[in-house]
Amino acid sequence: MFRNQYDTDVVTWSPAGRIHQIEYAMEAVKQGSAAVGLQSKDYVVLATLKRAASELSAYQRKLFKIDDHMGIAIAGLTADGRVLSRYMRSECINHRFVYESPLNVGRLVTQIADKSQVCTQRSWKRPYGVGLLVGGYDATGAHLYYTCPSGNYFEYKAMAMGARSQAAKTYLERKFETFEDCSLDELIQHALFALKESCTEGDLNSKNCSVAVVGIDRAFEILEGDAIQPHIAAMESEDSAAMETVDLPAAEATEGGDEPPAPAAGGDEPAPMEQ
Repeated sequence: MFRNQYDTDVVTWSPAGRIHQIEYAMEAVKQGSAAVGLQSKDYVVLATLKRAASELSAYQRKLFKIDDHMGIAIAGLTADGRVLSRYMRSECINHRFVYESPLNVGRLVTQIADKSQVCTQRSWKRPYGVGLLVGGYDATGAHLYYTCPSGNYFEYKAMAMGARSQAAKTYLERKFETFEDCSLDELIQHALFALKESCTEGDLNSKNCSVAVVGIDRAFEILEGDAIQPHIAAMESEDSAAMETVDLPAAEATEGGDEPPAPAAGGDEPAPMEQ
């Protein structure tokens, strides 16, 4: 992307019908660290890769608790994600105070989308450079939403965003039909496998990833460090077993196969050329 005369503010349209500042904000989401979300009929799991600014710094948080029944994963500008998470918490607290019940997940996502859309039609504002995966469980069941800097939002069965998210999406597209009846542990395993596909800096471990769960009988909880290590170990053992299963038929075929026949003895050799 290159700077041009049509990207000086967010209310200027290009001749091609594009608003470049919105596209820049969506590009910031694509360059953020990967985040994955998936749901079954009873649970929602969010998983994120964490980045460190340098070897001396701690990893940035990418998962935020909004309420006991809801949380978000972010990709893009972390500061914008913190601002939106604070707004979402405020809305949940106000709803509980007035109605004495948790806020519907879809209604809060709509409010966030409206808030993001306002930033696309005010010349003195800029779009939020962050994408959100909102997971929650309310009276209507488990829900997973994705919100975009443009103000659009969609509900998904499984979704990935951020850097190299296409590899994670490919995994989710292969497996999503089995998610509906998965247990919580199985859903976490699928989330880690999808996240592993997008991992660019070394192997997936308990330091550079975090997982959040919420469901019918479980309040929103973030699993990090030692809490996530058993799931990563189970993923690695399952991965190793799958590799051994693939290698075994090839080894058996090599051992039991016929050796190539030796060349026949006594074959005619080419006659020497006359001088």
